[in-house]
Amino acid sequence: MNTKSTARPWRGLAVLALPTLLLSLDVSVLYVALPRIGADLGATGTEQLWILDIYSFLLAGFLVTMGAVGERVGRRRLLLIGAGAFGVASVLAAYATTPEMLIAARAVLGVAGATIMPSTMALIRTMFTEQRQLNRALGIWFACFMGGSMLGPLVGGALLESFWWGSAFLLGAPIMVLLLIVGPAWLPEFRDRTAPRPDLPSLALSLAAVLPIIHGGKTLAHDGWSLLPLAEIALGVLLAIAFVRRQAVLPHPLLELRLFRNRTVATSLAAMLGGGIVMAGVVLVSSLYLQSVRGLTPLETGLWLVPQNVAMVAGSLLAPALAQRFPTVRVAGGGLVLAAAGLSLLAGAGPQDGIGWLVTGVSVASFGLSMPMTLLLGLMLGSVPPARAGSVASVNETGGEFGIAVGVALLGSLATAVYRDGLPATAFPVREGIAAAAGTPFLDVARVAFTDAVHVIGLVGAGGFALLAALTFRVLRRPAPDAAPEPARVG
Repeated sequence: MNTKSTARPWRGLAVLALPTLLLSLDVSVLYVALPRIGADLGATGTEQLWILDIYSFLLAGFLVTMGAVGERVGRRRLLLIGAGAFGVASVLAAYATTPEMLIAARAVLGVAGATIMPSTMALIRTMFTEQRQLNRALGIWFACFMGGSMLGPLVGGALLESFWWGSAFLLGAPIMVLLLIVGPAWLPEFRDRTAPRPDLPSLALSLAAVLPIIHGGKTLAHDGWSLLPLAEIALGVLLAIAFVRRQAVLPHPLLELRLFRNRTVATSLAAMLGGGIVMAGVVLVSSLYLQSVRGLTPLETGLWLVPQNVAMVAGSLLAPALAQRFPTVRVAGGGLVLAAAGLSLLAGAGPQDGIGWLVTGVSVASFGLSMPMTLLLGLMLGSVPPARAGSVASVNETGGEFGIAVGVALLGSLATAVYRDGLPATAFPVREGIAAAAGTPFLDVARVAFTDAVHVIGLVGAGGFALLAALTFRVLRRPAPDAAPEPARVG
């Protein structure tokens, strides 16, 4: 066996871990830096929300486009172009002098991130053609992604202790420079010279569909139910339907709808989307519970949620090893069953005690969910030829962004409804949310009402995971044979 050729894919994976770690760290570090950014730049509350959200808006909006572009221009080339843009935008963000300048830099970071995410997963599919190695590689990749989310607040806090807020953004520059240096030598190129130019109307429709849905969902989460965000979501859905109809008649569509006829791809996407919806809502109400019901500081809340991230990293690394001993569908479905059991523990949280029940439940759920998230991603990428890996990766990432937006809006609204239903009529001043109850005579009754909302979200989430487990066991118990790998077309 050629040791050098055997080691090269793992060396390439180490290179791809750099941008993966950075992208997740870049989001989570901003939560720590945002208060100081607002003070130093004089950013209004609305401007702070745009500083925070514009990144994820454009990341989600451009994912499908960049997945298709990568197949034409070359995935490694697109990755390196995105890395260069990300590094430059990081420096611009670090030295921004106005809120508008920082928002613009964050917008560029979002577009650059959209080139990086599908490229990394597609290159992993190109480098690892054997399913077990692919699962293991994706487990490491996912652990890096979650590790960045976990380290972000800690790294950000350490930097802000000694430096100005811009230091949090400067993390991106040296990492992307290193990627530009070693990427050309350590990463393979994959380019389909026969791929047609992306259809421009499809590009416009994909952006026009994704952006209002994501923005509307986040607005509902921030401000509650109102007509404007609902109209945005409805507009996005209509444009998404128009996008799908156009893809169905194009000879060379931007997104091949036949991918969804593959039951492995369709079922895996459904399970991962549903998992994202549930956990986004659970993490939201858990954070509110710890801060507004139990009175913890944001830092204390973050520390209590660290076990959740540790559990998810551990599960993503353990899942490929378990899949070598047991059928993948059993490990993935079993993880979803474990996630359902974990969320049922949230019923032990009380208005005066029970933090341990909540933290344990969320951690167990995160550990269980990480197994299908790692393995089903491997099944999706392994069930299509390498030439289609970019499209599957971009759809997966777009679904993740949709899941977060929908979960926060839907389960957040459910929690609000349960909370309001538990308040007496005299508690009208605190009906807007648990945060409004601080310092009022209604604090104790508001705590009880919101704790009831946490219980309901836990039970709804447990039921959702149980349904996803049943779907996974039923549909994927006889996985479709892996598609025969296509030879990489090197440009």
